[in-house]
Amino acid sequence: MEKILLIDDDEGLLHFLKRFFLRKGFDVTVCDNARIAIDAISRENFDLVLLDYKMPKLNGLDALIEIKKIDAKTPVILMTAYGTTDLAIEAMKQGAYDYLVKPFDQIDLTRIVGEALAVNRQIKDVVGFPVTDPSLPAFSKKKSALRIIGNSRKMQEIYKLIGQIAEKKVSVFITGESGTGKELVARAIYHHSRRKEKPFIAINCAAIPESLFESELFGHERGAFTGAERTVIGKIERCDQGTLFLDEITEMSFPLQAKLLRAIQEQEIERVGGNSTIPVDVRILAATNKDIEKEVEEGRFRQDLYWRLKVISLNIPPLRERTEDIPALVDYFLERFCAEYGRAQCFIKDSALKKLSAYAWPGNVRELENCVRRSVLLSAGNVIAEKDLMIPDAEEAQQIQGLSRDQLLERLREKLENIIPDILHLSDQDIHANIIEMVEETLISAALRECGDNQVQAAKMLGISRNTFRHRLKRKQQRKTEEETPG
Repeated sequence: MEKILLIDDDEGLLHFLKRFFLRKGFDVTVCDNARIAIDAISRENFDLVLLDYKMPKLNGLDALIEIKKIDAKTPVILMTAYGTTDLAIEAMKQGAYDYLVKPFDQIDLTRIVGEALAVNRQIKDVVGFPVTDPSLPAFSKKKSALRIIGNSRKMQEIYKLIGQIAEKKVSVFITGESGTGKELVARAIYHHSRRKEKPFIAINCAAIPESLFESELFGHERGAFTGAERTVIGKIERCDQGTLFLDEITEMSFPLQAKLLRAIQEQEIERVGGNSTIPVDVRILAATNKDIEKEVEEGRFRQDLYWRLKVISLNIPPLRERTEDIPALVDYFLERFCAEYGRAQCFIKDSALKKLSAYAWPGNVRELENCVRRSVLLSAGNVIAEKDLMIPDAEEAQQIQGLSRDQLLERLREKLENIIPDILHLSDQDIHANIIEMVEETLISAALRECGDNQVQAAKMLGISRNTFRHRLKRKQQRKTEEETPG
């Protein structure tokens, strides 16, 4: 359970925020005095701090400076009724993650808090990897909550390269199929670098609408465009002296590629609507699941940006090319998910493991992870058998690959016919009005899970446009917010 510390001398606001976050499942601590809060931070670990600016004795900016001396990594969001540009810039200079202008609405609050907690996890969940080569640095040998698993020859080459480049101030271009673990590798590079005490921010370039991308990356000034009611600090500026991971970078538009290239070359940016440059020192890690050489050759990605980013290139092998790592991966996921769901440790039958090793894993490690997660959740006992895996055997998989489009659709219809009666029986309980929404939300959630939250790939998987997918995802999130908000 993630822990949030609320610091404000407004008793009514503290009460509202505490109830709001408790309903969302967070562990919440409240303080009406900055000095008491600073003492609490020195004794206890928090995942996020929300800090009021205007307080007696010690104001928010001074308290922020003290907090960052104690804990440099925990994100701090400043809350203020004085939303001036100068305050925003000063707060960011002192290490604030972002700021909220009072009165703020629940959608903005949820979005900013969600982003800050995601950054906190990326910074604090150290990624480790096994080491058999004595020439690699000792820091790779420590036990970590998150680990890159596998001792195959190909993975050993990856570990060696991470060890060689982690502490160097160079850009890295990571390639590999979807689900191979490109972000995990990027985070391992960051955690073992000299920038590990500074921010790490990951951006999925495929998940941000093109119209918002420039503002997301570079920020914007108040009044820069319709709806720009406050100065917003972009991801690059927020990541100063840290590491920025640009996943699916080939989804970035050509004009934005040019602006990113200039920012890397000049080590400075300009906010949208701004007229002054801001110096930045950011290490860029980029990744794609596409053939980047082909993207450059066919004019969809700038060659000069590619060469600027590809100081070091690192290709993650698909799981089918390192099947000897599957038993270790399965053991790791079993231990992790049993602990996560409070189950006794599960074990896997040899026949089930043989089936896992024979499968081609088109979704790579992410698909294997989801398979083990389902097995832990759905298995009746603590031994996972073949029937619990819910994947085709090697022969069935080959048969599916040989089916035509019409045959695949017919096969799907047959499966749907088996579950539709159960769905329709819900009408007997007078909840039929929600059935279509429930099915849609389940499909959206499952597609996002399978695609690692990549909205472009999830939309493609469901056979709809990216805009349609985003519209339905937004509608799903709004419904969830309405359900959580008391009437």
